[in-house]
Amino acid sequence: MSLASVIRSEEKLLVPTYDRHKILFERGRGVYLWDSRGNRYLDFLSGIGVNALGYVHPAIQATLKRQAGRLIHVSNLFFHEYQAELAKRLVKISGLDRAFFCNSGTEAWEGALKLARIYARTQNTNGHKPKWRILALDNSFHGRTFGSLATTGQAKYRDPFVPLLPGVGFIRFNDVDDLKHQFDAGVCAICIETIQGEGGVCPVSPEFLQMARKLTESNDALLILDEIQCGLGRTGRYFAYEHYGIQPDIVTIAKPLAAGLPLGAILTSNRVALSMHPGMHGTTFGGGPLACAVAIEFLRVLDELLDHVREVGNYFHEQLEGLKATHGCILEVRGMGLMLGVELESADTAKSVVSALLQRRILINRTHETVLRFLPPYIIQEKHVDEVIRALDSALRACATKPRLASTRLRGHKGVKDE
Repeated sequence: MSLASVIRSEEKLLVPTYDRHKILFERGRGVYLWDSRGNRYLDFLSGIGVNALGYVHPAIQATLKRQAGRLIHVSNLFFHEYQAELAKRLVKISGLDRAFFCNSGTEAWEGALKLARIYARTQNTNGHKPKWRILALDNSFHGRTFGSLATTGQAKYRDPFVPLLPGVGFIRFNDVDDLKHQFDAGVCAICIETIQGEGGVCPVSPEFLQMARKLTESNDALLILDEIQCGLGRTGRYFAYEHYGIQPDIVTIAKPLAAGLPLGAILTSNRVALSMHPGMHGTTFGGGPLACAVAIEFLRVLDELLDHVREVGNYFHEQLEGLKATHGCILEVRGMGLMLGVELESADTAKSVVSALLQRRILINRTHETVLRFLPPYIIQEKHVDEVIRALDSALRACATKPRLASTRLRGHKGVKDE
C-alpha cells in the first residue's frame, strides 16, 4: 500500500485527531526505522518514549513469539502466571508495595485519582466531609481522559472539553510559596510530573517536591507522581523521583513498560491500596499475559542498561550545552538521562529545526511550541548523539541566516542534575 493511498483512506475514515508527517514507516531495527521508499531514519523520539529498547530487540521478539503461541488474553476474573511476577519486580524497584495493571498512562492516572479520593473517604472517621480537593501544576500534562484533563495545567488541552472534574486547583510551577498558600486541610492529593514532558521537559525543583512531600505527610494527603514519560529508566534510574531522595504514595507508569504493547500500571503502598476492594475498579484488557510477559523481559534488560543511559545521557547533555555556547537562539538545555529538551528563542525556529532534522532523516519532535524534545532509545551510542549534534548545528546555523524572529520563552525552569 502506498503512502498516498494510506493518506486518502485515513482522511476518509479516521477521526481527525493527528497532524501526521507524510511518511509511511514499514519496519525498524535497533535505533533505526525504514519508510516505504527504503529511506532509513535515526529515531531520537522512540514512539514518544515507548520503544526504549529500539526495534526488533531479540529478547523482546523471543518473548513475544513464545507467549503469543501460548496465551494472549485471559479475563481478570481468573489468574495467569505473569501479573504477580511483574508486580514483584515493580514494587522492588519502586519501594512501594502493590500494583494495578491497566492499558495506558491516562488510564493509570485516572485510577490514581480514584485511589486518592477513596483513601480520603476511608480515613474520614469524624463524620465531616472527606477531603476531596486535588492540587496539580501549571504546565502539566497527564493524559486525555476526563480526570487526566482535569489535572492537566494547559488550557489548550482542557478548554474544549469543560466542564471537567471539579475540585482541582493549579499551582505555579516550582513556586513553593504558591504551593503552601493553596494547600489546606481539604486537599487529598498533590499531583506532579517529576519531569514535565509535554510541558517542555521541565524537571520539578528539589525544593518544590520536598515541600509537597512534607505537606502531604503532615496532613494525611497523598503525593502522586506521574512517571509515565520520565520513569522506567529514562533518566538513568528506575524512577526520576530517585534523584530527589523522596518516596511518593502513588506512582503511575506506562510508555516503555511493555516495549510497545499497551500496558500501564499504578504502584502504591499497602496503606493506600487497601482502601480499594473488589468491584471498585477494574479493566478488561489491562495486565494480560502477553503484555506482562514482555514487561518482565523489558525490566530484565533494563537492569543492564541504566549505567549506559546515564553515561550516554550525560554525554548528550554536554554536547547540547556546547551547542548552546555557540548558538544564541538556544535559551536553555534541560532534563536528565535520555529525556532532554532544548528551549529555543521562538516557535518558528523550533519548527524549522525539527523540519530540517526530518529532512536529514532524524526523528525528534517539538513540544510546548519552543522546545526540541529528545527521547531516544536507551541503546543509542555516542556516535548516534554525534550525528544528531552535527545535524542540529547545521540546522541552527541555517536558521541564524534568516531574519530574526520574535522571542518566545517559558518561565525559567531549573531542575536537578544526575549525581
